[in-house]
Amino acid sequence: MPILTAANWQDYALLDSGHGRKLERFGPATLIRPEAQATWAPARPRADWDAAQARFDPAGPAEGRWQQRQPLPARWSLSYGALRFWVQASQSRQVGVFPENAVHWDWLATQVQQAGRPLRILNLFGYTGLASLAAAQAGAHVTHVDAAKKAVLWARENQALSGLSDRPIRWIVEDALTYLRREARRGVYYDGIVLDPPAFGRGPSGEIWSFNQLFEALCEACRAVLHEPARFVVATVYTKGVTLAALAAAMASMTAGLAGALETGELATVERSAGRVLHNALYARWQTS
Repeated sequence: MPILTAANWQDYALLDSGHGRKLERFGPATLIRPEAQATWAPARPRADWDAAQARFDPAGPAEGRWQQRQPLPARWSLSYGALRFWVQASQSRQVGVFPENAVHWDWLATQVQQAGRPLRILNLFGYTGLASLAAAQAGAHVTHVDAAKKAVLWARENQALSGLSDRPIRWIVEDALTYLRREARRGVYYDGIVLDPPAFGRGPSGEIWSFNQLFEALCEACRAVLHEPARFVVATVYTKGVTLAALAAAMASMTAGLAGALETGELATVERSAGRVLHNALYARWQTS
């Protein structure tokens, strides 16, 4: 099974892990976040962990809060290649970027550049927009959809920070399934689709998203707006309990009848201290042949 790791980071590093936590560097800031996989002992000395600027407490007196040893700025910027974007210690343990997804950003840029024509790309559950920006920077026309207005505003700020405000990106605050079904009724098609659905979510009009209940319907709705000949589809799945076989079957159904190849595997991050691997997500990527 392929395991993809993002090897081109300068502003991010998984420094160490252990005892249910991970020590990460996001630019100038070193943070500690929960990591259930890290059942082993840390490789670095305790002093390195004690020097972290902040840690997220998943339990205890400060449950669900960041504890700051040194004050963090409200937000700070990172770079990946030519992309620039904001990160922050938000109310959840997330900071605005999933570093392992950088392998998809590079792949998307290659798909767009090799197409030989401007592609129409749909990014669903687009979060803070880094896949959208990577595709737009490479020359695609992008539609970015997320149910959270705050995430879409954050993505637009990342667009400005990256110097891509003149690129053709449509920013849509809407439930993904609702948007797909409306596009199908309108006869709108896309050359490529990016999917990064959460386990659970809520749309701006109260729609309930459940991966286990609705992913099959999502794939069917994606097929209805997938142009023929399509260029690619890429999906990233963090939902626990989903098998690679189930993801592969859903993607194969979505791309049935299209000439291309499907690849499935895992996204992972390699720790710098001891070379241990943290498995982050499942992925499936289909591209035209």
